[in-house]
This record gives sequence, structure tokens and C-alpha cells, in this order.
Amino acid sequence: MFDLNLIDQGDHYLIELIGDLDIYNNKKFKEKLADIYEELDKDLVVDCSRLEYIDSTGLGSFISLLKLTRDEEKEITVKNLKKNIKKVFKITDLDKLFNLGDDE
Repeated sequence: MFDLNLIDQGDHYLIELIGDLDIYNNKKFKEKLADIYEELDKDLVVDCSRLEYIDSTGLGSFISLLKLTRDEEKEITVKNLKKNIKKVFKITDLDKLFNLGDDE
């Protein structure tokens, strides 16, 4: 199961990821972010407090999102990573590419 909430917070978009971001749910992730892809006019904050699992396809989606924000000269912050997901970010050195915000 996977779901995504996109919330306009005024100065940034808050993206809440819920469930498993994997090869089976990657299409849904990209479809839900279609509005942002059209015209990224704000920074992004990705809240992963309810993200349970991520695979290499999900990591690829994060890299695509990072590329999008950089192309549009915006910032992306990833926060509230669970230990198992933060470990994957560290193993793949993605913790060096992403601003991992303070966990709440």
C-alpha cells in the first residue's frame, strides 16, 4: 500500500509519504506528483514519518525529485526518516545529496 498527500504550506509544498515506496507503487508516486512537475514554484519538504519501506525504484524517484528541484533552483528537504530507511540513504550515499532535516 502507498499513498501520498501533497499539501501547499504557503512557502513550500509538504509531501507526506505513506506506506511502501517500491516498484509496485512508483507509478502512483509519479502520478500524484504530476502537478509539481508542471511548474515547481516552491521548495519541497518530504515527510517520511509514515514511510515504511523503500526499494531501489523508490530511491530512483527521490533522485528524480532532487533533479527536478535543482533544475528549478528550489530546495528539497527530507525529514523524519525511520532508521531502516535512513540506513538505506546512508549506504547509497544519498544522505550526502539530500538535506535530511531534523527529525521531529
